[in-house]
Amino acid sequence: MSISSVSHAAFAHVAAPSAGKQADRSHPMSPQDENRVRKTARDFEAMALGEMLQPMFDTVDNSAAPFGGGNAEKQFRSMQVLELGKEVARSGGIGIAHQVYGRMKAMQEQAAQASSIHPSNRTGGYRP
Repeated sequence: MSISSVSHAAFAHVAAPSAGKQADRSHPMSPQDENRVRKTARDFEAMALGEMLQPMFDTVDNSAAPFGGGNAEKQFRSMQVLELGKEVARSGGIGIAHQVYGRMKAMQEQAAQASSIHPSNRTGGYRP
């Protein structure tokens, strides 16, 4: 089983209701919304991983080494670390996206339920 299939299985586990809870299916998220939430959770994990990896790269300076990139390497190091974080998240990550996805999905479902209960919430306008 590959890392990405493990990641997809983790997302599927969050999306499925647990045995003890009854899922509210009166306001399910559309597939497009679920994909956006999933992408946002992965993007968040990528950013968090990049921030966690940055100190590691800050302590190593290979720019003056024989095959180092000099000032250009120093200048673009943060982009390299960000892309490394994206790749780790894309490859299954460390579980942050899984947790964020579950929380974001629950918040979306609560918001949908609240807007159906309170019609004034649908307009988004202020009513004194």
